[in-house]
Amino acid sequence: MSKQQNVKIGFILAMLTAILWGAVPIAMKYAMVSIDAYTVVWYRFLISAIGLTVWLAYKQQFPNFQIFKKPRRIIMLIIAGLGLMGNFVLFASGVKYLSPTTSQVVAQLGIVIFMIASAIVFKEHLKASQIVGMIILLIGLGLFFNKSIIELFTNISQYGKGVWLGVLAAIAWAIYALAQKVLLSKLRAEQLLWLLYIMCSIVIIPITTPSEIFNADAGQLLALIFCGINTIVSYGALVAAMERWQAAQVSAVTTLTPLFALIFSDLFALLWPEKFAMQYLNIWGYIGALAVICGAMFATIGHQIWHPGKGFLFKQKTGEKE
Repeated sequence: MSKQQNVKIGFILAMLTAILWGAVPIAMKYAMVSIDAYTVVWYRFLISAIGLTVWLAYKQQFPNFQIFKKPRRIIMLIIAGLGLMGNFVLFASGVKYLSPTTSQVVAQLGIVIFMIASAIVFKEHLKASQIVGMIILLIGLGLFFNKSIIELFTNISQYGKGVWLGVLAAIAWAIYALAQKVLLSKLRAEQLLWLLYIMCSIVIIPITTPSEIFNADAGQLLALIFCGINTIVSYGALVAAMERWQAAQVSAVTTLTPLFALIFSDLFALLWPEKFAMQYLNIWGYIGALAVICGAMFATIGHQIWHPGKGFLFKQKTGEKE
C-alpha cells in the first residue's frame, strides 16, 4: 500500500473516531433515562472487554504478562485503569446534566491538562504553537459558557454540577493518558485497552445495578449496546489510524468531536423532538465552540503550520515549489 493510500485510510479512520465520539454522549444520555450512569459505564467496559478478547484471540496477540514483573509497570497499569474508569464514570455522570455538545466541549480541556502535565512529568518542552492553541481553547471555553460562567463559580446548579464533573473527567483522562504513554512502550494499544477494560469492569461492579436493563425499552437497550460497540470500534479505528498516519494529524481530526456532537444533537432533535433536546447557543457560544475546536487542533498540529520565528510554514513551502 502506498504512502498516499495510507494517509487517506488514516484520515478516514480518524474521522470515524471523531464521528463515533460525537455520537456516544447522545446514546448515553438516552440510555440513562432508565439506566444509571455507573451501570451504563459498566456495560461499556464489559462489551468492550468481550469484544477485544475475541479480537486478540483471533489475532493471537494477548499481552505477555512477564512485562509486569517490575512493580512500576503494575503501578502504572493501576493508575491508567483508575484514570480511565474515572474518566468514563465522571463523563457519564456529567452527561446527565449537560447536552452532549457541552460535554464534548468541556472534554477538550483534557488536551490542555495532558500537555501541561507531560511537560512537568516527562520534562517535555511546550512548543509555542501548543501554548497558543491552549490559550485559544481556554478563551473558547469562556465564550462557550458566556451566559453561565459566573454561575459556574458562584451558584452550583445542576448545569454547573455537570460542567465540573466534566472538568474532573478531563483531569482523569489526562492521568490515564500519562500512564498510557509509559505503558505503550511495552504493550500494543489494543492489549493495554483489553487489560484496562477487564480491570475496570471488575472494579466498578459494586456500584452498578446490571438488572436495570430490564427497565429499559428497546430504544434504550439499543443505545446501550451502541455505547459498548462504539467504544471498541472508535478506539480500534484510532489505533489503526495512528498506524497509518502521524499521531498529531490523527489527534487534530479527533478534535472535531464537539462539532459532530452538535450536528448529531440537532439532527436527532429535529427527527425525534419528543426524545432529544435541541442545543441552544447564542452567537458567542457558537464562536466559543469553534474556538475550542480550533485551539485544540492548533495545539496538536500548530507546529507544522506556524513557527514564532518563521511565520506560517505552509507559505514558505508554497514559495519553495514556485
